[in-house]
Amino acid sequence: MKKEKNKLETIYSNRKARFDFEILETFEAGLVLEGPEVKSLRAKQVNMSSSFARVEKDGIYLYGMQILPYKFNTLKEIDPLRTRKLLLNRQEIKKLKGASEQKGYTLVPLELYFKNGWAKVSLAVAKGKKTFDKKEKIKERDLDRETRREMKGR
Repeated sequence: MKKEKNKLETIYSNRKARFDFEILETFEAGLVLEGPEVKSLRAKQVNMSSSFARVEKDGIYLYGMQILPYKFNTLKEIDPLRTRKLLLNRQEIKKLKGASEQKGYTLVPLELYFKNGWAKVSLAVAKGKKTFDKKEKIKERDLDRETRREMKGR
């Protein structure tokens, strides 16, 4: 029996980020975790709805990601909202630093998943959408839905 290569197991998808931001470029980053946090991720005990990433002097850090405590944890207690370091290579960090320093651009996590047993975050360089852009997107979606219904009825 062969193992699948690059097997992905999605844990959390930040759908709100795709609605609120215009995604320009995405990066895959590793995540520095404590032992019980990995168990909580496997149980899908995570919330990333208000999380964001920030470039600091020695790397990129993820803020606002809540990993609920593992209920069978016997080790030290871990803060569920602590900042977590993202693992990227130097060129990617420089690229993300340059992009995030531009006005109106931010780093937003889109997805959290396991790839070959390692926790990964899909990080995007994004630009915030205006409210009229969001309303326009909703109108387009509704119009498409109505046309599909009419075509199906024929």
